[in-house]
Amino acid sequence: MEKSSTSKTVIKSGITFGTCLAMVISYTNWHSVFWAVIHGLLSWVYVIYFILRY
Repeated sequence: MEKSSTSKTVIKSGITFGTCLAMVISYTNWHSVFWAVIHGLLSWVYVIYFILRY
């Protein structure tokens, strides 16, 4: 059971970090809270897009 608990913690932390990273990148580029929230919902998708695009 410990392995399952560790996996859930890692996944939860990854989602949280991805969301924060996407929101910071978005706000830095667009200076818009609206777009930061939208990109935060997309999280890692936006981060990967940003890396590939810029």
